[in-house]
Amino acid sequence: MLFRNPIILFCLFAYSCCSISAAGLMNLTLPHQHPDPDAVVQETQRIINESISRRSLILSKPIIHAQSQCLTGNPIDDCWRCDPNWSAKRQRLADCGIGFGQSAMGGKGGRIYVVTDSSDHDIVNPTPGTLRHAVIQDEPIWIIFQSNMVIKLKHELMFNSYKTVDGRGANVQITGNGCITLQYVSNVIIHNVQVYNCMPSGNTNIRSSPTHIGWRGKSDGDGISIFGSRNIWIDHCALSHCTDGLVDAIMGSTAITISNNYFSHHDEVMLLGHDDNFLPDSGMQVTIAFNHFGEGLVQRMPRCRRGYIHVVNNDFTQWEMYAIGGSGNPTINSQGNRYTAPADPSAKEVTKRVDTNEGDWTDWNWRTDGDIMVNGAFFVPSGGGVSMQYAKASSVEPKSVSLIDRLTMNAGVLGGPRDNAVSISYGGGATTGGGGDTGGGDYFGMNFVGSSASTIASPADEVHSTLGISRRIVSVIQTQLQCSHKPDAGYSVFINQTQEVKW
Repeated sequence: MLFRNPIILFCLFAYSCCSISAAGLMNLTLPHQHPDPDAVVQETQRIINESISRRSLILSKPIIHAQSQCLTGNPIDDCWRCDPNWSAKRQRLADCGIGFGQSAMGGKGGRIYVVTDSSDHDIVNPTPGTLRHAVIQDEPIWIIFQSNMVIKLKHELMFNSYKTVDGRGANVQITGNGCITLQYVSNVIIHNVQVYNCMPSGNTNIRSSPTHIGWRGKSDGDGISIFGSRNIWIDHCALSHCTDGLVDAIMGSTAITISNNYFSHHDEVMLLGHDDNFLPDSGMQVTIAFNHFGEGLVQRMPRCRRGYIHVVNNDFTQWEMYAIGGSGNPTINSQGNRYTAPADPSAKEVTKRVDTNEGDWTDWNWRTDGDIMVNGAFFVPSGGGVSMQYAKASSVEPKSVSLIDRLTMNAGVLGGPRDNAVSISYGGGATTGGGGDTGGGDYFGMNFVGSSASTIASPADEVHSTLGISRRIVSVIQTQLQCSHKPDAGYSVFINQTQEVKW
């Protein structure tokens, strides 16, 4: 079983090769790691600024002023919500992503699958019509829901690649044992669902595809667990009250966007990175945009180990310990956020270098650009303030965060409650019960039961087997062993993979 895990295989191979220098490992480039993350940051800011400018232009022209009721300046929402017929073009959502996870296709091009059954009785042979049956299929699938439903999971919900869970048009709640697990998969979009009260589970067999049933050990009780996966987009979800993390991305996961979500009532909110010494996480790249970090949160918004994290235009309204933490020399680029500190005078600092002496983190690239600090909040930058690494990223100035209210006004589930008021009574995840912000509004008259399946041909799936992943990793290591000086090697891999899956 050990050697079926490509990440473990990589680590064993790397640490057993004495001829690989430390410098060589630090320069390791993994597939799907963007070769120029600052360029992605710059493009993200350009898209945001363009969307805000478009709204301002419409406001200045009374003849088309009515359109401003739809446009918010949030480029993701403005991409699809302003189309009155968007329910007939629901797969267009896949074209609306930004940041590092913008290439996540989800189930675009696949058939529409309508979930009609909220049960989760059989985790080995899932019942057709259930969410579990939908997410394990091999082909691209766009999953919608016939009606409002609470899905109480019996165990982890294991996803296959190329899936979109689209909760628009219904109040969809996912809770129970294990919750959502994305392990060694790619191209998954999770949109407009509530995830809460997720509990540890496991030590059982679970089907993860039509042809594979595997033994699962005990899970942590994360809301959404991203493990060795890529091209992932989590958008417009409400997450609260879980045992471990609300969203955790570890073990070489990359190309992730976490946007428009509402986080509340939790201790350790978001973990990005497995371990300070786990080198593959150096290639982790995550965009965190337009989220609302709300009531009852303590820490880890996020907590980063290695990687490049772009935190842009979020609203941090309260925390108990700190907002953004890290160890293992991650790059953190904070732009245009609003940080509102708690009343506690000892918890005003936004940042925390976890278990690290000051002399060890002064060269880390942590940058604050255009952020607004409220109630005594302060961000301690380091390293990158004088580094050329940020020249491109700062060449497009972030818009004033006076617009933060508008950009995050719809964070969470559209038309539904932003969090669930019921807390769990064990573990270290939930921090409080009580009522949450119910958001309000309707579901925009959404009714998708009559949506027809797409006739577009499904794209060819990339190889996701353990053997295929292991070969890629070993190939990269061999490049290091040969001391090859090919700075574009990682770039060519990225471009080739993008051309294969990007429509």
